[in-house]
Amino acid sequence: MRNISLAVAAMAVMAVTLTIVLFSIIANATFENTIQDITSKISVSVYLVDEATDQQGKELAAKIAKQPDVKKVVYLNKAQALKAFGEQNPENQGLINATTIAGNPIPATIQVYPNSLNDIPAIKNYLTKTEIHKLQRPESPSYQSKRKEAIDNITHATNVLRKIGIISVVVFAVTCVLTIFNTIQMAIFNRRDEIQIMRLLGASTGYIRGPFVVEAAIYGLLSGIFSILIVNSAFLASSGALQATSLGLLDINYANDYFSSHFIQLLLFQIGIGILIGTVSSVIATRRYLKFKTK
Repeated sequence: MRNISLAVAAMAVMAVTLTIVLFSIIANATFENTIQDITSKISVSVYLVDEATDQQGKELAAKIAKQPDVKKVVYLNKAQALKAFGEQNPENQGLINATTIAGNPIPATIQVYPNSLNDIPAIKNYLTKTEIHKLQRPESPSYQSKRKEAIDNITHATNVLRKIGIISVVVFAVTCVLTIFNTIQMAIFNRRDEIQIMRLLGASTGYIRGPFVVEAAIYGLLSGIFSILIVNSAFLASSGALQATSLGLLDINYANDYFSSHFIQLLLFQIGIGILIGTVSSVIATRRYLKFKTK
């Protein structure tokens, strides 16, 4: 309380640093979830010729499923493929009726789901082999490139955000350390008479330095709590007053759910990081500004 202005400044800078760290963690988890969600819906479609029997189609699907790059395989005969086509185009009833009248031109389809996006080229190379491709139509295989483009965009945004977050954290962390240095230095200066008396009465170096370390640790504790309250207020504002469900590529609903479900872990993490920064900075500061001559 003797250096209330410096204490507030130190906690404000530390709270901003921890808020950036927390936001980066939540945003990264949200982007990863979005990428996984879109990836799970991407499949390489194998269109079979009309002459292929169900038995041949199932055997081909079983052979494809054994590949290491394949997560799962779904085989749809002509009737199932037509039904799936109708479910995917519910708004175009005229087209659905036309396909029914035409005698079901939709081919039997094998949907191949990769383990990851990086496995798609290997899967396509396997499907174009002569012994595998002989039962396929000329336009087979194919996959939805628009979803891949969406994932590429999200991945790029995640990498950019991660770099910005790291740079911001480093800048504010350095500022935070310097601020705590100045705060501890001023505290030592203001208490120099007390420190001298404690030293004359036989107090050890650790006993004298201890309160300054505890003071900085309290800065970290309060800053960690403040950062959680700031992020929580931001989510309340976005979901309440703004009625927002997304912010660009950031899914606000998932981010809010992630924050709520991991609240205790994030709170403990923020407090731990805050105390660590404060304690380490204070230990270094006291070793530099609070030196005693020893016999």
